[in-house]
Amino acid sequence: MLHVLYLVHDVSDPAVRRRIIMLKAGGAQVTLAGFRRTASAVADVEGLQPIDLGPTRDGRFAQRLAAIMKAVVSTGSKLGSMQRPDLIIARNLEMLALARRARSAFQATVPIVYECLDIHRLLLRDDPLGWAMRGAERFLARDVKLLVTSSPAFIANYFKPFGQIAAPVELLENKYFEPAAASLDDRMTEENPVAPPWRIGWFGALRCRRSLELLAEFSRRLDGRFEIVLRGRPALSEFPDFHGFVESEPWLSFGGPYRNPEDMAAIYREVHFSWAIDFFEQGLNSEWLLPNRLYEGCRFGAVPISMGNTETGRFLDRQGIGVLLPEATPEALEAALGTMEQHRFETLRARVLARNPRTWSYDRADCRALVEKLRGLAAAPGPYAAEALA
Repeated sequence: MLHVLYLVHDVSDPAVRRRIIMLKAGGAQVTLAGFRRTASAVADVEGLQPIDLGPTRDGRFAQRLAAIMKAVVSTGSKLGSMQRPDLIIARNLEMLALARRARSAFQATVPIVYECLDIHRLLLRDDPLGWAMRGAERFLARDVKLLVTSSPAFIANYFKPFGQIAAPVELLENKYFEPAAASLDDRMTEENPVAPPWRIGWFGALRCRRSLELLAEFSRRLDGRFEIVLRGRPALSEFPDFHGFVESEPWLSFGGPYRNPEDMAAIYREVHFSWAIDFFEQGLNSEWLLPNRLYEGCRFGAVPISMGNTETGRFLDRQGIGVLLPEATPEALEAALGTMEQHRFETLRARVLARNPRTWSYDRADCRALVEKLRGLAAAPGPYAAEALA
């Protein structure tokens, strides 16, 4: 059985749990180690007891850098007693630094896979800090065996033009995972809630203040014909008073966190539309990503809303589905949705449901294929420097 050491920036991130589910479903044994954004250590993630590398703060780059340097010193003692893995997956750049230190601690030629699902804005700066960050990434990734990323736009707009990674690339989209293979006959039988009010669901990592304010103003302009339902984990560092803001808005509601994949069908069947827009790093990462909510919402029949000039919008345009906005304003949203009626919605929804479910989902066969690819990397001969981080 392939033994994977999974190094992550936040063991409490639901996306980490989803990846562990996929690796285990594919037949891998997983050891989890990483930082956390919680006050106390996380006891269990999908049956695993994480190796705790300490707390970090969301949006606090200097604090994260200090935590990384501290972990570099302690990694040997924290990981030295564990069984040597066959392969290390480093999720995000800071964990790539620790992966090299961990490999040195094992005193073995363990291959490293670099999983990069977001391009941080610091990596895209055209100044000494940006140059240094990209240089550090090239140095740390100089002998990784595989780059895993989630959007072709990351490859086209960052990795290729900047020449960051020489390794082969595996495109692993942020699809929904369901154990059984979905088929074209797998149709939704449940109806959406009676409308109006129409409901727009914004689910997942809630970090975009502009989206929150835009949706709030839109719902006020429509005087309650549209309700905004929020679920997930708000990045409180990005909102002055998230809970107070939501409570003050008559047509916004926050339903708290949820479990993925267990709760996905239920939460998306409570809404008509899915908000697939993110301005958190506008012009950069936000325009290149293909977010989890895109796949999850479409899988369960929610009509996606996106910007037409983003990778998500281009993806939806190729599929012939969704509502694409020409600009990010309440007026544009009102023009696109304000006259919504049942027949039009049913047509929009039918187009989503007509897509092949495999467009939106991975199953166990996909998980086995992923693990087999990783197993091939672990089995391939090749020199690796068992070195401490310089």
